[in-house]
Amino acid sequence: MSAWLRARTPVPPPQLIARIEAMTAGVAGRDASADVFLAAAEAAMGGLLRDGCLTRESALDLLAIDALVTYAFEAAADDPERLDDRAARALSRVSALAAPYPA
Repeated sequence: MSAWLRARTPVPPPQLIARIEAMTAGVAGRDASADVFLAAAEAAMGGLLRDGCLTRESALDLLAIDALVTYAFEAAADDPERLDDRAARALSRVSALAAPYPA
């Protein structure tokens, strides 16, 4: 995964790469894939919401989550036939994270 991240243009900052790698460490399948990136983003965002960590101290985590979702769709572009389905599932999963938190 590290090689895949470092091959992006522009190359992500080292701190962002390190945070993404930490967030993906526990996800099954260490290859850079849309499913790995989305699962890691969902888990990380769920943790932030549960812990109430939506302060300035969480900025790097929020940037990494955003990057994970972006990279998920960049990786998914290799399989355009599944892109619509993947986007719908991702939207459903991410929006479900906000359900326990009223606006």
